[in-house]
Amino acid sequence: MIDRLFVCLGNIFLGLGVMKMLTEALKKAQQVQEDGQQLQSELEELEVEGSAGGGLVKVVFNGEQRPQRVTIAPELMSQEADVVSDMVTAAMVDAYNKSTETRQECMQNITEGWNK
Repeated sequence: MIDRLFVCLGNIFLGLGVMKMLTEALKKAQQVQEDGQQLQSELEELEVEGSAGGGLVKVVFNGEQRPQRVTIAPELMSQEADVVSDMVTAAMVDAYNKSTETRQECMQNITEGWNK
């Protein structure tokens, strides 16, 4: 009889442990969702600049890696189209690489807290 009582009590405590684990998992999932929404908002507002030709061409991407604007120095416009095109392409690659690095840093900063 006492053995059955201990088994029942053990099952109750085991059940409480599982409920606690589920509650913690749900809280963590909610935090992940909130952090993801915050990150999305921050990335939309973030601007990263890439450049080429010593700053003659500048390209700005947002944190979602969407081009926002291109600035070409007036003195570059006297160059052949191929030169301008190459510089714009180089500035876009620079902006893309910088925005990729920035996105990875932001993601890493947020996900570090998820394992705690």
